[in-house]
Amino acid sequence: DSLLLEAGFLAVLVAPLRLLKWRSTAWRAHDGITFWLVRWLLFRLMFASGVVKLTSRCPTWWGLTALTYHYETQCIPTPGAWFAHQLPVWFQKFSVVATYVIEIAVPLLFFAPIRRLRLFAFYSQVLLQVLIILTGNYNFFNVLTIVLAFSLLDEEHVGRWLGRSKRRHTSTWPPSLRSVLSTLMELSTYGFLLYWSVQFFGLEINWEKRLLESKVAFTYHEFTTWLRAVTLPLVGLGFLSLSWEILSAVYRCACVRGCFWKLWAALQWAVFTTATVGVFAVSLVPFTYIDYESNGKLWPGIHQMFNAVERFQVVNSYGLFRRMTGVGGRPEVVLEGSYDKQTWTEIEFMYKPGNVSTAPPMIIPHQPRLDWQMCPSARGWGCPSSRGADAVSPAVIRLVQVDESRYPFSAQPPVYVRAQLYKYWFTGSAEGSEGPAPWWRRQHVQEFFPTVSLGDPTLESLLNQHGLKDKTPLKRSADAFLPWLLQSVRQLSRPFSGPTILWSLYLVAATVCLLQALGRRPRGGAPPARHKGPRRGEPADRGGGEKNGQVRRKEAREAEEKSEGRARGVADSHGDGPRSTKKKK
Repeated sequence: DSLLLEAGFLAVLVAPLRLLKWRSTAWRAHDGITFWLVRWLLFRLMFASGVVKLTSRCPTWWGLTALTYHYETQCIPTPGAWFAHQLPVWFQKFSVVATYVIEIAVPLLFFAPIRRLRLFAFYSQVLLQVLIILTGNYNFFNVLTIVLAFSLLDEEHVGRWLGRSKRRHTSTWPPSLRSVLSTLMELSTYGFLLYWSVQFFGLEINWEKRLLESKVAFTYHEFTTWLRAVTLPLVGLGFLSLSWEILSAVYRCACVRGCFWKLWAALQWAVFTTATVGVFAVSLVPFTYIDYESNGKLWPGIHQMFNAVERFQVVNSYGLFRRMTGVGGRPEVVLEGSYDKQTWTEIEFMYKPGNVSTAPPMIIPHQPRLDWQMCPSARGWGCPSSRGADAVSPAVIRLVQVDESRYPFSAQPPVYVRAQLYKYWFTGSAEGSEGPAPWWRRQHVQEFFPTVSLGDPTLESLLNQHGLKDKTPLKRSADAFLPWLLQSVRQLSRPFSGPTILWSLYLVAATVCLLQALGRRPRGGAPPARHKGPRRGEPADRGGGEKNGQVRRKEAREAEEKSEGRARGVADSHGDGPRSTKKKK
């Protein structure tokens, strides 16, 4: 949610200003400055996410064994998580090393002056996010990170994807000095990344066991010393990169034609440069949280600016998977309902693990808040699932299960509700059982929430304690349009799950965009030329129709005859003997 807030705020700055030339989609002179903030956000997100894994002193991250627990202990796994969990331990440890490289070392290439290094950084980040999407349901987070990674691309590379590349790639020999130096620097960077990985993570091939061994080859003190030494230089690197974008924008403003438009571009440049520099300065405070000594060296005015805007969360600190939880097994809360306190029936949620034979779902980019919060509640990070105890409320039932056939108390609500705590583990690939193959195995730990019913004093006091007691709804006008519209949309979407609704909206939007793109193409002819003038040897008129075609062919023949006549004249003028003399006469 913090990343969505910050990315949404940056989108306001990145969106082109169209007060004049409303329908114009041209690239503005200042767009490179504001778009740079997206790249800076991506850098802060990835670099801090890699650093905090080591500064947290989590033994699983330092032992490179975190992924042996991660796949089964994340809030809502996917079917791909089960298969990834079956991979050998040496591969899981190597995956942790690759994660460190992609999150700590590769982000430094976001500001590289060489285009191919930025493309390498882009595809590295996309690869990591796609693998996370396949093995975990993290709603819109990974998709949003991929969108941020597009700030590493340029128009030429995206145009090549779309088949609109304007640059002709021709090989020249011998290559220019600039090309040679660029290639040498690129190869040196790849070699340094490989050397750094082997040196600091002890990568070594064990030929006898046919596996790749790895271990952390540095201490916590060495890492924190390195982090303290590079934090402020990284701030300087970001400042230099932003300064280059600002100077480039000044040059683009100077190239604008027309005095009025040049002045208008300069005014936009001044406004958006001021906003960008302000956001960059404020973001330094949460970024330097990775090293509090560096944070204390920032100018006090920057801290005052951050304190003034902190409540809006336009800039945030990040650090994903700081510590690995659920090492001894995945704690999971299972709700049960009964009519007589003797026979208990489990209440299965839509997305979180429950029935051991039910496959994990694939629900991105949907965010099921209740299922998600049940996971930290089971680990003791929040209040118990007392809201789930109110299982007779229709609003709560719709959050638990949309499909009435899977809700055991759809005909009559339960009288009593309780919660049990279990430990869950993924089954192994070699495990077998009669009937449907189980995805999970579990073990009962203890009672998580005592047996309660509506009106129970224990339940009432707990609801009041955590502020979950139902409050009197606000009175709205019966004929208000907005509440009526929202209620109608909710009634229409009630039978469908969240992922179904979201993907339906995405497909409708994609269809509309496709139809618009097809509608802009000319009918009954070739697509419009990408060059402004006619090609050599072709007439200027490119219209369709039989008459136009005859005119074009006639003009082409005349042009051909004229060119042949000119060629003969040139040849005769340079000729010798009586033939040329006669021509001259």
